[in-house]
Amino acid sequence: MKVGVVVFPGSNCDRDMFHVLTDVFHLNAEYFWHEKGLPENIDAIVLPGGFSYGDRLRAGVIAAHSPIIKDVKKMAEKGIPILGVCNGFQILVESGLLPGVLLKNESLNFMCEWTNLIVENNKTPFTNKFELNQRIPIPIANGEGRYYVDDDTMKELKKKNQIVFRYSEVVNGSSDRIAGVCNEDYNVVGMMPHPERAVESDINPIDNRPSSLIFESLLTKMGVAR
Repeated sequence: MKVGVVVFPGSNCDRDMFHVLTDVFHLNAEYFWHEKGLPENIDAIVLPGGFSYGDRLRAGVIAAHSPIIKDVKKMAEKGIPILGVCNGFQILVESGLLPGVLLKNESLNFMCEWTNLIVENNKTPFTNKFELNQRIPIPIANGEGRYYVDDDTMKELKKKNQIVFRYSEVVNGSSDRIAGVCNEDYNVVGMMPHPERAVESDINPIDNRPSSLIFESLLTKMGVAR
């Protein structure tokens, strides 16, 4: 199984993600620069966090027009599992692969702290090992992490079960406390918190098991024994 880690100018969580994929979960991962294409034998794609293009104009909007995004969209249409974390989530939204928009936090401050997520959809490639309503202690680190949708889009998200994660309490003013969503086919998932920073017990002061299930869910989806 090969996982592609897409790298943009300003990405700074790509190595963290690569480490977790390869050293913790023993997957075959490879970096792909934003100007290049993706090979046909990719089994999953991750868009990591960071500050692509320095968040110029707004977070993720320039990266969303990178050449590699055309291939990401093609892979999404084929049903390939795609995960966008933090800036990766912003890029997926700006590219039109996920609904909504990510705005500045309600406090207008960069937020770097631990929070709790609640699993709302356990049918995606990244949540199939979870129980519904299971809690995940996990860190956030963003300045533009406030997810927003209009009322009509919110109704559609709820109707089609596209809300994947909610914060357990109000964190940054996100609509309905949404922390992560998926597309209608469930194979593209975006989330603002950083699971790659929470899977190892020596850097997770609470409980590393729940965040690990995000990656173990992918292994299960791909039929990889661990």
